[in-house]
Amino acid sequence: MALQVYGIKNCNTVKKALTWLDDNNIAYRFHDYKKEPATSEQLTAWEKKVSWESLVNKKGTTWRKLNPEEQAAVVDANSANAVLLRNNSMIKRPLIESPKGIILGFDEEEYQDKLK
Repeated sequence: MALQVYGIKNCNTVKKALTWLDDNNIAYRFHDYKKEPATSEQLTAWEKKVSWESLVNKKGTTWRKLNPEEQAAVVDANSANAVLLRNNSMIKRPLIESPKGIILGFDEEEYQDKLK
C-alpha cells in the first residue's frame, strides 16, 4: 500500500522527505496543496490522530504573515481549521498518512522506525 504524502513540491522539507522515500524504495502518492487544497474533512480526520496544534506550522512564513490578532484567534481546532483551510501552506509539511499513523515533518529516525 502506497503512503499518502501531503505538502508543497517546492518546500525544502518536503523535498528531503520525498528524496528519502525514493532512496528507500518506499511507494507513495503525493498530494500537492497548491493543486488540490486540503479539505475540512481531511483536517478533522487528521485531528483524530494528531493534535490540531501540531498541524499548525507556527515557524513558517505563512504564520508570520498573519497579523497578531489572527494569530491570537487560533485557540482551538475550529479556529485553527478555518485558518488552515484559507492557508494550506500553514499545515505542517510534509504530512504522511502511514499504517503506523500520521507523521509530520521530516525526521530520518522517525521515518526509519515508522516507514521501513
